Amino acid sequence: MSDVVIGIIGGSGLYQIAGLEGAEWRGATTPWGAPSDDLLHGELDGTPMVFLPRHGRGHVHTPTSVPYRANVAAMKAAGVTHLVSVSACGSFRDDMAPGEFVIVDQFIDRTFARDKTFFGPGLVAHVSVAHPVCPALSSACAAAARAGGATVHEGGTYLAMEGPQFSTLAESRLYRDVWGCDVIGMTNMPEAKLAREAELHYASVAMITDYDSWHPDHGAVQITEIIETLHGNAARAAAMVAALPRLVTAPCEAGCHTALEHAIMTAPEARDPGMIERLRPIAGRVL
Repeated sequence: MSDVVIGIIGGSGLYQIAGLEGAEWRGATTPWGAPSDDLLHGELDGTPMVFLPRHGRGHVHTPTSVPYRANVAAMKAAGVTHLVSVSACGSFRDDMAPGEFVIVDQFIDRTFARDKTFFGPGLVAHVSVAHPVCPALSSACAAAARAGGATVHEGGTYLAMEGPQFSTLAESRLYRDVWGCDVIGMTNMPEAKLAREAELHYASVAMITDYDSWHPDHGAVQITEIIETLHGNAARAAAMVAALPRLVTAPCEAGCHTALEHAIMTAPEARDPGMIERLRPIAGRVL
């Protein structure tokens, strides 16, 4: 559709998108600094697309050093309406195996060293993330992933850890057995929260690379095995992206694009003018 611009934030193993017409890397700046890399602009089947490698080309950012606010703000400024997160993850479930995809619908955020909001003193907002992903975009991603040959699980809780180390065995058992999480990763938070503040339709596609450390038959995470699985996942992710344009429609009925409607708490006369200008690229619709 003409009013859809699809953004892809690619995680470990996905550093570019092949087949984009008129593909061009363009630099970007935001009030929160530069994003992880330049943005790759182009079209796929007539739909504008924008791609950003989350860790930068060459994988130069740690999960903590990724400039999450700048990444989401740059996507918003580029006109993106639908943002798809593609990331590597570990699995806590026997039936969610390496090489398979999980369309995440819930998160538990255990990160602690990252800026998690665009707002702040002088302009305060509280955005609901009870349902942190766009159901329509998530369904489109599931259909596209299946069309690309992936085994897909629709729905799952993603435990976001700080990293960069993997879990201890005790942590892995806690997240799996006590908290009931399905997958674990290091990068979907605060990304999902920021996408909600930016009023973007957001979906998370978690590509399983390993069983974390809980599985008695697999033991500790082995980086060599992860890299091998990443290559296969990247090929399936590319096929998923290629199928997305014909499946994504707008708008959805979940209110993603109006998330800030009643979120700003600071009275108009008390708002900091500098914060207002800083936030116009994100919240200009309600400011």
